[in-house]
Amino acid sequence: MSNLIEQILKKSSIPSKTEALSGRDMPIKVSGIHAVNGKSFLREITPNEAEVIIGMGCFWGAERMLWNTPGVIVTSVGYAGGYTKNPTYEEVCTGQTGHSEVVQVIYDTKQTNLQAILKVFWENHDPTQGMRQGNDVGSQYRSVIYTYSDEDIAIAEASKNAYQKELLASGHAMITTEIEPLDVYYFAEEYHQQYLHKNPNGYCGLAGTGVSCPIGLMK
Repeated sequence: MSNLIEQILKKSSIPSKTEALSGRDMPIKVSGIHAVNGKSFLREITPNEAEVIIGMGCFWGAERMLWNTPGVIVTSVGYAGGYTKNPTYEEVCTGQTGHSEVVQVIYDTKQTNLQAILKVFWENHDPTQGMRQGNDVGSQYRSVIYTYSDEDIAIAEASKNAYQKELLASGHAMITTEIEPLDVYYFAEEYHQQYLHKNPNGYCGLAGTGVSCPIGLMK
């Protein structure tokens, strides 16, 4: 029993940079073609597009939720927020890379905005659970928002504050979501990309709190 507890604690903590697995120089190869809509998630962002990286537990269900969100052009899944270079899924699952399972979301700024994407994010997982999401335990399942600009950091923080008020009013705990500038995003293996499209009966652990996220998040 003590060994099991030690393993859980190890998976549920983020290693230091010196403790993390070293990884490798060779990136994981992916086709870059979205299995649902055929669009490329490797191309350069155009002027009418924007991007955010979010983690809300197991990335399979999160990606499906987001590729079905109006205004989203294309998605992919990968790893971010850790230290290991070009990590594998198996390495991330040890808890010794520091990474979270995340979804890259590229969206059309003429059709939607970051606030709307974050509304989907907040309402479809429990952001108060720390290093887990439901029955999935480990630092790779933690709630995260990684952005590309200070402006998006401010929008994310405002949305967090607005949603926190709603959660507290409904008897929920404090939000544990990390909101930080993106360092590096690593693509996950090809079989993880659009996994629930390829495996319709596959596992999906998404479960929200039932609390609605208010519109007008910057107020």
